[in-house]
Formats: sequence, structure tokens, C-alpha cells
Amino acid sequence: MFFALLPAAAVYPLFLRPGLNRKRLEALRLQFKDAILSAASALNAGYSVENAFVAALGETERVYGKEAMICRELGLLLSKIRLNGTFEEAFEDFAARSGLEEVKSFAEVFLAAQKNGGELMKIIAQTAEIIGEKIRVQEDILTATASRRMEQRFMRAIPILLVFYMELTSPGFFEILYTTVLGRLIMTCCLGAYLTACKIADLFLEIEV
Repeated sequence: MFFALLPAAAVYPLFLRPGLNRKRLEALRLQFKDAILSAASALNAGYSVENAFVAALGETERVYGKEAMICRELGLLLSKIRLNGTFEEAFEDFAARSGLEEVKSFAEVFLAAQKNGGELMKIIAQTAEIIGEKIRVQEDILTATASRRMEQRFMRAIPILLVFYMELTSPGFFEILYTTVLGRLIMTCCLGAYLTACKIADLFLEIEV
């Protein structure tokens, strides 16, 4: 069985990928919220757009460290602007690479505000506050469902632990299910039902704002 299942080791990381990507996006979203609210405060204080994000970069470096995702992204964004790139192009590139809807929304508002004129600083500051509030709501949802996520992990482990427990305390109890064709068919169906239930449980806890 070990050699038969060995190829699964190469495929298993692909199943982990969506979960790891989701955690990365959640971390980046939280960091982006702090950065954009810091930039909004600087804009309200009279800073230019570039200087506001310079201030935001300094603030996020103090909070998360220079190697944090948002610090690297803000550093890259400011570097592009200093090399005569436009702010909207730099932000659109950030949005495309990050995959965050909030970054894309901010880039679109910034571009529209520049094209149509008006109070650019005020529009950007208000947009930053609105996006920051949306991200705060998402954080509250994650906090509220944290206990349910933990319960879900325990519930996933219980069927597997029960099988090991029964096999340990009553050897041969499940023998008919693993040595006969009908038993293997039944257990394969049970495994499919178990994996389906795990997927449905994940979908229940994915609440979009």
C-alpha cells in the first residue's frame, strides 16, 4: 500500500495549495488594510499621494517588519513611481499579482478620480476608509467563525481516530470491510462521503463580503 500510494505524495501539495493561498491572501489583506488606512490618515493631513504611501510603508515596516508582503509590495510600488511610472499602473500591477479584490477596487477608483478630476485626495482617503472597513468586517467574520473552524478540524479527525481505536482494541473487527470486494466497495463509498462532507463544511465557512 505504501508504494501504491507513494505517487500521492507528489499530488498532495496541489490539494494544499488553495488553503495556503487563502491564508496568504488573508494575511496580505490584513496588512493592506493597515497600510491603506495609514495612507488615508496621511492624505487627510495634507500629504501628497506618494508621500502618503511613503509614510504608510514606514508604518507597516514598524508593525510587520521589512520582509512582510505588504512592505515588499509598497516598496516595489514606490520604486516604479520614482522611475517615472504612474501611480495607477503600479497599483494595477500590484492588484494583478496579489489577486486581492480590494487592491483592484482602489486602483480603479484612483484611476477614475484622476481622469474625472475633483478632490483627488478626499476621494482616495474616503475610498481607503471604505475598503478598510470592509476588510475589518471580514476579520470579524473570521474571528466569529474561528471556533467553528476548530470544531470542524476535530470532527474531521474523529472518524479516522475511531477506525484506529477499534482496530487497536478489537483486532479484526473491520477485517470483513477491508478483505472482501463488497467491504472495500462500501469503505470506498464511505471515504468518498467523508471527503465530500469535508468539502461542504469548508464551503459553509467561506463567507464572502
